[in-house]
Formats: sequence, structure tokens, C-alpha cells
Amino acid sequence: MFLNSLKIDNYKNLEKFKLTFNKKINCFIGKNGIGKTNIVDSIYHLAFTKSYFNPSTSQNVMSGSEYFSIIGEFDIDKRNESVHCYYKIGEKKIIKRNSKIYKRISDHIGLINLIIISPHDRNLITEGSEMRRKFIDSVIGQVDKVYLQRVIDYNKVITQRNSLLKYFFINRKFDKVTIESYDQQLITIGTPIYKERSKFMTSFIPIFKKYYSDISSGNELVDINFKSDLNSGSFSEVLNDSLSKDRFLQYTSKGVHRDDLIFTIDGNKIKNFGSQGQQKSFLIALKLAQFDYYRTKFGNSPIVLLDDIFDKLDQERVRQIVQILEKKDFSQIFITDTHVDRVKDALSESKNKEEIFDLEKLNSYD
Repeated sequence: MFLNSLKIDNYKNLEKFKLTFNKKINCFIGKNGIGKTNIVDSIYHLAFTKSYFNPSTSQNVMSGSEYFSIIGEFDIDKRNESVHCYYKIGEKKIIKRNSKIYKRISDHIGLINLIIISPHDRNLITEGSEMRRKFIDSVIGQVDKVYLQRVIDYNKVITQRNSLLKYFFINRKFDKVTIESYDQQLITIGTPIYKERSKFMTSFIPIFKKYYSDISSGNELVDINFKSDLNSGSFSEVLNDSLSKDRFLQYTSKGVHRDDLIFTIDGNKIKNFGSQGQQKSFLIALKLAQFDYYRTKFGNSPIVLLDDIFDKLDQERVRQIVQILEKKDFSQIFITDTHVDRVKDALSESKNKEEIFDLEKLNSYD
């Protein structure tokens, strides 16, 4: 899978860009704020129909413009695939594949196999459990649309049940039969979600730990604990046991919508005890394990976006990461950095020749 060319109009601070790429390694170099990250984000947008950094579509339109347009020409399984994402303020976003508009944008997810590693990923460590659930769901959902639809349906039922609990509390009444009807929906939809997450994490964690060991040269021990209310009982038992509490709190306090991942290093939470370099290594190992998962499921290597990953890492860890990608016979890599020398040094032992784009010297197309 390769991205052969990219054409950008009015995406964030990128007015007009047209680029043709190397099939292996492409590097965007320039000072902060020049638009390096926005280029890789536009590639992400073509894969997932949204920005990785700003989910508000209208805020991705360049200031002073009314629209943005991103066109990517891909080679997927030796087929030419043209993907066009177009959005005009006040109108519905349009995604085209080979000039044909998708009726449902969600049908596009899964065509372009891609992972991104970015400083933005630190939210997985520093923010609440919702970020980590989204990580699990996005990885599984990329290859399993049934799972993704279950998550969407489950969240709708949770919203409805919470509204009902609030209504009961305000009006000082309670209808057990109605609550039980929502509980049954949660059990029917949520139990497969739990089983799929549990199955996924069981296979994912050993791969992640191996990658971290390679990056750190075995100097630190990391782990992930999949925390779920369903680890200790059936969904039915969990809902029954928490019903009194839910009525008081006016929301559903137990269920798979509370699942979490506990990240540790040498037995301690990495959020509190990991250095910046260790946290970054942890996140990179997570994404490399994601790389393996996609490669197994799709049968080909994903495109890899590395946004400013060399900062805060010692040279040995940088070298290990590049070697890992080389050994995995990666598809295509896009790298952003502020220092060309740092990138060249990191890639000095690579078997593949990189293409370097100096954004300060690039001319926009006419």
C-alpha cells in the first residue's frame, strides 16, 4: 500500500500543495507551525474521514476560506485508488472513491490501512479512560465493522438509560420494567463488546511488551492491565448490583463504557513514574503493536505516519525504532521533524533512500 501523490487545498494552514512521494520514506522538514503535521493529518483524514487532531471539520478549513479539499492517489493491492475528501462550510462532507461518492462515509473506513504516531498520543496516558477505550475501539473497528456498530449502538442505549434514570430521579418515580428493557439491550450488545476487547488485549499485550523491550533494549518492564467491570461477573449481575447507585447518581455507573487500560512501568503507573522518553517509547510500542495487528488482519503493511517522534528520545531508541520498521518490511513511512540532521542521522542505517521535503522551499501549485 502506497500513497503516490497528494493534493491539498485550504486545509488548516496549507493553501495549495501538490506532492509526489517516494514509495518508502518521505520526510517533511521545517520549523514549528509551518504545516508539517497538517500534511500528515491530511493523509490521516483520507483514511479515516476526519482529522486526527481536531474532530471539528469546520475548524480544519483554512482561515478566510470556505472549503478544503484533499486528494490522494493510492496504490492498494496493485490497484490505483483515488480518494477525495471535500468539505464546504455549512454543507455535508463528501468522500469520493474513484470519483464515486460514498452514500455512507463509514463504508470508506478500512480501505486505507494506516497508523499514526504523534505527541498527541500522550493523551492516552494523561487523559481519562475514554481516550483509551477509543484507542481499543478504533483499532478493532478498523477491521471489524460489526464491532464498531455495536459500540455505536451501545452508546446510544447508555444515553437513553441515563436520561431515564435522570427522569425517574427528578419525578420521584421508578419503573423497573422499563429499566430492565434497557438493561437487556445493554447485555445483548455489550457482552460481545467485552469479549472482543478482552480477546484483542490478550493477543495485543505480549506483542506490545516485545516491542517496548526492543525499543528500550530490555532495560524496563512495562505492562497493560485490561480493567473491566465484567472481569468479575456477568453484565446482568453488574447492572443489578449497581442499580441502587445508578438511581442515586442518575447515570449508569457500571458497564463496558467504563472499561480502561492501566499502563505501568516497573510496576508503577507510567503516568506518574515514567519519564518523557519512557512515555514516548510506551506509546510508540503501542502503535507498533497496532501495526502488527493491522498487518495480520489486512495481509499487508500499513502506511506509517511518524509526527515529531524523535524529540525526547535518545539516539539508541531512535535507532531501534527505525530498525524495527525495517525488519517488519514496512509499506511507506512519512516523517515530520524540525531538524534535517536528526532525521538523516536516524535513517543513516536504513536500507532505503529517503525523500526530504523542506517546507520552507516548497512552492504551492498554480
